[in-house]
Amino acid sequence: MTDIAPTATPLAAQVAMPVPAKGFGSHLVYVLRDNPVTLLAFCMLFLLLFAGIFGPIIAPYSPTASNAAIALQPPSWDHWFGTDNLGRDVFSRVLVATRLDLVISVAAVSLSFVIGSALGAIAGYWGGWIDTVLNRIFDTIMAFPLFVLAMGIVAALGNTVENIVYATAVINIPFYARLVRAEVNIRRDAGFTQAAKLAGNSDLRVLAFHIYPNALPPMMVQVSLNLGWAILNAAGLSFIGLGVRPPTAEWGIMVAEGANFIVSGEWWLAIFPGLSLMFAVFTFNLLGDGLRDLVDPRQRT
Repeated sequence: MTDIAPTATPLAAQVAMPVPAKGFGSHLVYVLRDNPVTLLAFCMLFLLLFAGIFGPIIAPYSPTASNAAIALQPPSWDHWFGTDNLGRDVFSRVLVATRLDLVISVAAVSLSFVIGSALGAIAGYWGGWIDTVLNRIFDTIMAFPLFVLAMGIVAALGNTVENIVYATAVINIPFYARLVRAEVNIRRDAGFTQAAKLAGNSDLRVLAFHIYPNALPPMMVQVSLNLGWAILNAAGLSFIGLGVRPPTAEWGIMVAEGANFIVSGEWWLAIFPGLSLMFAVFTFNLLGDGLRDLVDPRQRT
């Protein structure tokens, strides 16, 4: 009986197995291990979120309860950040204010992100008169000093939390719109876009599922920067009296109230809310690269 030697499979017949895409959890772990700065930023973000969610619960004192007998006491074991001119615990107020400032920042940036990216994608993909009209609107918004424009909007609508969110969102819309417009404009005639169209996909589906995900990485950097800027904007409006109204605990109000007492030596009234502002802005500035790596489709394989 003749033995038949097994024949080698032709190279052309061998099918290369595709590399499976990473799950979000494993990709997150990879990003955090690959970049120590991103890991630090996420730890700082976790601390901020913990203070924002559980701050009103774990605060040792009521943020609005006053006690004239202990007014303007320096930091001590009983009052870690001291007390203000009304005898309120500064640590409790700083802790409780974290939630309000984070809510204003996240809500404003989310609103501007959705509206700006949608308008920018439409302008970049279809172009024409739509692109011209939208760009003139964005030019008009950006022609004003942004903080002055936010002041005007809040002054006209009233200094409520909702109006602060709307004002901050309006002045941030052009940043996302122009960024997405540029990214979409570059990719609308790319090879993968044409292939998606030839496969029978509609323009909206091509834009939403093939072009837009590639515009997300640079937008995440913009989101992280705008989150910090939105907190500063809300604090700045409160500092000049156009933001959240007292006695609500908010970092900008606390800095404004504490500034009057720095000359007389009560430095803790403004220093600790100011440090909290600095910590939040620094956290979001560090977070940009990590968010970009998380949403970049090219790094998911």
